[in-house]
Amino acid sequence: MPAASAVRLSVNVDHVATLRQARRAPYPDPVEAARMAEDAGASGITVHLRGDRRHIQDADVQRLRTSVRGKLNLEMSVAVEMLQVAGAVRPDQVTLVPERPDEVTTEGGLDLAHQFGHVAAAAERLARGGIAVSAFVDPDPGGIEALAAIARNGGGGPGKRPGLPLTIAGVELNTDSYTRATLIGGEMVERELAKVRAAAAVALACGFRLYAGHGLTTANVGPIAALPGMEELNIGHALIARAVLVGIPAAVKEMLAAMAG
Repeated sequence: MPAASAVRLSVNVDHVATLRQARRAPYPDPVEAARMAEDAGASGITVHLRGDRRHIQDADVQRLRTSVRGKLNLEMSVAVEMLQVAGAVRPDQVTLVPERPDEVTTEGGLDLAHQFGHVAAAAERLARGGIAVSAFVDPDPGGIEALAAIARNGGGGPGKRPGLPLTIAGVELNTDSYTRATLIGGEMVERELAKVRAAAAVALACGFRLYAGHGLTTANVGPIAALPGMEELNIGHALIARAVLVGIPAAVKEMLAAMAG
């Protein structure tokens, strides 16, 4: 068995539910998939409860809350409906993500220029409820610095006030551009990786815990897992797609091995 990676793996089981919802069948069960992933070495489980309920359902989140042994990370928008769900279920962490009804998957990080106040209010409400908050952001140092203003001031201004608790504890860097570059190859890969590397350094300097995800596979995960300060990777589609062929335990172990390098 490969050596365990120092970086934790949170398995996103959304697409187990996607397969189930295709036939409105009672199977496959994302809760069973989550148990298998944890048994194989995943340290946590991630699910995205979307407004249109296209895959994960409210009952899935409730059942996962009682069954997940590691960290349950609930991805959701800043909508009041979602904040109510989080308050009732009380996941270990909420990751705030942008959401559009017509998108195939999450497209880009949070738009802080237009959602500054909504993100600040959501983060404050969740933090008051004792839920750790992370924000899904593009690898843009300026955007991360703006997020730090929300995290420390509740959106009250651009200046950070060191010493005050963070309402947003972590950032999840959107690795979509990097992973797309790896399909093309060449100098573009290093350019996109450099952007992620620079954003990671800024996030750590701002006091955020560092996570990453989107489009990561066993072929491209290594450099992201190796970034200084990286704590956790959230990986779903590629891992579940691989699990269709080899099973969840094998897919999780393959990913952990790739993360360890």
